Amino acid sequence: MSSPSAMSVNAKPELAPPAPLAAPAQIGLSRPRRADPALRTLLQDCRRLLSDRGQANGPSIAADVIRQFEALAEDSRSRFFEHLARDFSPDPKQVVLAAMAYANAPTNVEHLVRLTQTAEPPRQELFRRLNRAPGGTAAIVRLRRSLLERLPKREAAAGLAGVEHDLLHLLGSWFNPGFLQMRKVDWNSPAQLLEQIIRHEAVHEVDGWDDLHRRLQPDRRCFAFFHPQLPDEPLIFVEVALLPEMAGAIAPLIDKKSAPLPPEAFKVAVFYSISNCQPGLRNVSLGNFLIKRVAEQLKRELPQLKTFCTLSPVPGLMGWLHQARDPARIGSALVGMPQAATERAIHALALLREAAGDGLQSLANAKALAGLPANAHHALWRLASLYLVHCSARPGGDPVARFHLDNGARLERLNASANLAPYGLKQSAGLMVNYLYDLSRIELNHRRFGAGRVVHSRALAALL
Repeated sequence: MSSPSAMSVNAKPELAPPAPLAAPAQIGLSRPRRADPALRTLLQDCRRLLSDRGQANGPSIAADVIRQFEALAEDSRSRFFEHLARDFSPDPKQVVLAAMAYANAPTNVEHLVRLTQTAEPPRQELFRRLNRAPGGTAAIVRLRRSLLERLPKREAAAGLAGVEHDLLHLLGSWFNPGFLQMRKVDWNSPAQLLEQIIRHEAVHEVDGWDDLHRRLQPDRRCFAFFHPQLPDEPLIFVEVALLPEMAGAIAPLIDKKSAPLPPEAFKVAVFYSISNCQPGLRNVSLGNFLIKRVAEQLKRELPQLKTFCTLSPVPGLMGWLHQARDPARIGSALVGMPQAATERAIHALALLREAAGDGLQSLANAKALAGLPANAHHALWRLASLYLVHCSARPGGDPVARFHLDNGARLERLNASANLAPYGLKQSAGLMVNYLYDLSRIELNHRRFGAGRVVHSRALAALL
């Protein structure tokens, strides 16, 4: 891995002067209230950073801009983002002229270069220059977190979405998985790192130091990924259980009173938790082939491991079932399924509603779920299989399924009553899934998922 100073995160080729800033009327946001002095100064310094003077004296000005932004009141931050959306966008007239010139002479490389420079929002160059400040990368991650907190609730969200697109585009390049450094976390790791593992565990909460200590015993592994620009801040981490066979329930894996298994029992590596630590990097593809890297490391360390799989939640299942049971929305819930699969889903849903109640309330109660008749359980498994196989490749499909399938896994097995904790019942009626990572087929499975196909086992096919 290159040193931070040598990485392309901060390196940038010579650029033409930034494209003209758009006039306020050109962007679909209303003009905000008169800026307060702090905001006015911040915007002036942003323009100064984009000037020729900013090119020459950038790191110092960038540091001032970051400091000023982080000192802003919350309301002023919101108006700052509105200014970024309105005042730091391309000039539409200039974009049209550049596009016409390129359309008239598409073989002229200068026209293409001019078009791309003119169409790029000046705020992208602003973010690049902010990144040159000491700690600039971490500051931009914090800035995006602040923006994401506003997107769902601002009337101007449609305009702010352009700012979010630019930040996601840049961070996706700067946090390319090729830049990430993998480190093993164990009980001897720095206390600060161990505290962050406890704090950021997002799938199965760590119940204090005793629980963490059990998760770092010899039959468990934890790997965290870091970026050279945030050397002390884990971006994402994965927890692994080393077992004799594929796991079918989560409780034994996170039982802090369980006894560690001996090394001769290690046959299967089960990835049971993946947690993102940086809210400002949401939707940045940190996890691309992450499990493959961990699996290859484990294979080198423990050659006897033959199987690599997950034990994963299905967080979108109950939401999809509730949508599908609504007569007004059932069509949209089942859209994209083959006709025969749609008919089977409707029939299974009718059986499930008859047994579990029209509101499917019995699925969220462990005792009531256990008391359902066998045909209702089979209906639930069929619906879950149809959901995962036919909906995962579509936008809005189950996020965990999309993550693993896009990373080259195969949908292997459904596990009933695998997570009877309240959140497991609420999300997926206690169901969990094993995704199998066959290291020789990851690339092929990834391509198939990209083409809209969910690779699944014969056992899953039998449930469809």
